[in-house]
Amino acid sequence: MRRPVEYGLIEEAMARARDGTGGTGTLLGAAAAALEEIASGRRELRAVRHPLGFLCLPVEREGERGVCVHVFGPGARQAAALTTSPVHAHSWDLASCVLYGEVGNLRVRVRENPERPTHRVYEVHSGASSVDEIRPTPRLVTYESGPEETSVGGEIYTLPAGHFHATVVPPGTFAATLLLGRALPGRHDLSLGPVHGTVHRVVRQTCGAERTARTARTVLRRIHGHPSG
Repeated sequence: MRRPVEYGLIEEAMARARDGTGGTGTLLGAAAAALEEIASGRRELRAVRHPLGFLCLPVEREGERGVCVHVFGPGARQAAALTTSPVHAHSWDLASCVLYGEVGNLRVRVRENPERPTHRVYEVHSGASSVDEIRPTPRLVTYESGPEETSVGGEIYTLPAGHFHATVVPPGTFAATLLLGRALPGRHDLSLGPVHGTVHRVVRQTCGAERTARTARTVLRRIHGHPSG
């Protein structure tokens, strides 16, 4: 029997870890407990190949809150080509704990520029099925990259809803994060894409039970300090 995710406990631990007053052990423990349930089959879910190039283990979703584990590495790359750019903005507030490895968060400043745009803003509409509809908006923009904030194992980074950014993980390296999201009503995920792009659909590719369990076991080994075990 799987254990319920205690959102309040994770939220409090994220805040304490970010303030440097503890909480990291609680987050690692929560991630390990969920991964053990996934590896054993007690928590029934399937890893999803995210278009941005990582595997997502959607641990639990309840109302506006959700918890998932994101797994980065050579074996987690997307199977299909990305139809927009890696620069995106979430419709939810994000708090993420790096379980191991190194994850960069590149902040991006987007400016409206209808005369000489380099990109168009797209809305991502996700339904109950595994299909995302990518819809172009009237917003024509340019952007400039800001500072890259790099977080390593045990560190927390946060990002408010609507802020454009790109996730950066060094090529050939491995990393994983425990992510807590709180969705805001009336918002959609956004992405920067080609100026003259059209509405299109992207199918989220789901891994089988064996690959999902194997991924959970691999992340567990790396959390416990056995990268090649």
